[in-house]
This record gives sequence, structure tokens and C-alpha cells, in this order.
Amino acid sequence: VGFKEIEVGFPSASETEYEILRTLIEDNHIPDDVTIQVLVQARPHLIRKTFEAIRGAKNVIVHFYNSTSTLQRKVVFHKDMQGIIDIAVEGARLIRELTENYEGDTHIRYEYSPESFSGTEMDNAVAICAAVMEALGSTKENPVILNLPNTVEMCTPNTYADQIEYFIRHLPNRDAAIISVHPHNDRGTGVACAELSMLAGADRVEGTLFGNGERTGNLDIVTVALN
Repeated sequence: VGFKEIEVGFPSASETEYEILRTLIEDNHIPDDVTIQVLVQARPHLIRKTFEAIRGAKNVIVHFYNSTSTLQRKVVFHKDMQGIIDIAVEGARLIRELTENYEGDTHIRYEYSPESFSGTEMDNAVAICAAVMEALGSTKENPVILNLPNTVEMCTPNTYADQIEYFIRHLPNRDAAIISVHPHNDRGTGVACAELSMLAGADRVEGTLFGNGERTGNLDIVTVALN
């Protein structure tokens, strides 16, 4: 149907997902002009497992993330914002190192998500993404995808679009980033979130066919495409 970037799973999360990805690659099921995208937390052992899983693919987006919201910083990580930035930067540095030492001709691109972006203070969201961009060595010629989730759709579409606009206006080195939105649909307004975010300056939208799925949000990408 024309989609050229497809998130195929979380290969470090389970043996099943790892084997599905290996089968896709080893049996040549991925068209040459399609980039597969794999999801991984910013944790060293999971990142290394992910690089094992993608070996032999032609085009890959390595999509890494860690949570940044006020609540999860307090309840899950017991860290201040600098501690959360350190997790992201360490993950970015390892991914860059593994790419530079990668044996093979896989074209690897990077994507970073401040998970629970919509529950994060916008200045903190900008700061962590700027630090990741620097660690990855992002440039205009080789931009990172910065993916900004509306986690559990806690924001109405107008608020989410305002957050996207603020983020874009304050992000240093904006030309070195592709701004991606990742709407969920808990309120039933995921399509509106995507459309208003594109009007606010977003470059890319993540979603699922007919809204069936979760790891690229719950936005119905078909409705967005037809609109």
C-alpha cells in the first residue's frame, strides 16, 4: 500500500519477536526500498541484542526511547531530569558506537522518543532531545527522527499541537531533526492530533493500520492518509 517505513517489532523484548525479525531478514521478505524500524529501550544489553537482530537487513531505523515524564521520573526511576538525560545520552552513544563498528552494508538511521512526551515539561523535552542529537552527531544531511508521543492521549489535539510547535521553535539545530508525532487514541482524537501537529510543523506521523496496534501509537494511519 506504499508505506516505506514499517516498525516490525521489539526484537529484544522476547524470543518470538527476535525470531520473527530474523525470519523476515534471512528469507528476504523485506523489499529493498522498505526500511524496517525496530524499537528498543535505552538499556545497553537490549541495544546490543537489537543490533544482533538487524544484521543482514538493508535499511533499518533503530528507534530507542526512555521515559521522561514528571510522574515516571519520580515513581519509576527515582531520578531528576539530568539522570534521565544521562540514560538517553548513554544509549545514544552506544548506538552510535555499534553503528560505527558495524560489519556489513546495512544503512542504519536513528530515531529517539522521549516516552510520555506529553507528560513532560516542554523545556525538559527539548533539553533531552538536544542532548541525544549531539551524542548521535546529527546533521542536516543525516538527521535523527525525534518522535514525540501523546502518551495515553493525555492531551487534547490543540494542546498537543501547541506542545509540538513549542518544541520545534525551541529545539537547537532544528535542521538536523525530522519531527515525528506518535498519537495514541484513548480520547478518540488521534487523527485530529496528527493533523493539527502537522499544521504545527511536524514532518512525520506514526500510526497503525485501522488503529490496530500500539507500538507506533493507536492512530489510524489509513484515515490520515485518505484525509
